[in-house]
Amino acid sequence: MSRLLLMMSLLIGHIPASWAGEVYIAVASNFAETARQLALQFEKKTGQKVRLSFGSTGKQYAQIRHGAPFQAWFAADARRPMLLEKEGRMVSGSRFTYARGRLVLWSPTPGLVDDGEKILRQGSFRHLAVANPRLAPYGLAARQALESLGLWQSLQDRLVRGENIGQTFQFVKTGNAELGLVAASQVLRDGMPVQGSYWLLPADLHEPIEQQAVLLKNQVHAREFLEFVAGEAGRAIILANGYEVP
Repeated sequence: MSRLLLMMSLLIGHIPASWAGEVYIAVASNFAETARQLALQFEKKTGQKVRLSFGSTGKQYAQIRHGAPFQAWFAADARRPMLLEKEGRMVSGSRFTYARGRLVLWSPTPGLVDDGEKILRQGSFRHLAVANPRLAPYGLAARQALESLGLWQSLQDRLVRGENIGQTFQFVKTGNAELGLVAASQVLRDGMPVQGSYWLLPADLHEPIEQQAVLLKNQVHAREFLEFVAGEAGRAIILANGYEVP
């Protein structure tokens, strides 16, 4: 399935015939790698194929409101799933918190951000990548953290904004920004940090990043996938990827 055909399918609001019978799920960008692992284990257990579509929570919320054919959604916040519930656009009673995210300051350069608050205050860098606060909950958390440190205004001319947290991570990984405020799950893989250095921001610098999932269509395999994620095996995978679980 080409990207163009996928976009056309989203616009006209149906699942391609070749995907019939498969579970079709929207996933916030920060949860991409973890969702792949969850889907792989679910497929091994059930034989049911899972299709994942990644993007910013803000854009996926808009797609769902315009009839995108997702059967379940893993958002990066709690606010938009609650809005869907109020609007009657999801299966009643299916909303739950599947993970709590953490924010890290990360650089691929070893030793650069071992004392993250100090390097932010010194400002000895050209670019700091953050996700768009209007679209991405991790971007909103980054803004709140910089405001708590009294640095949001003074760093404005050095901020590089990604459309979502996945793009923000790529800005740093490819050297377009020396460092960035990204999701802990992007830096900690199976409990081990990727190359470079990072600082786990104190949780009280920003509002909690509570990530909620909802069932959008009462489809049996989509419901089973959500149950798998909320179960013991799913929670273990989520914990191993840098999240907290309720």
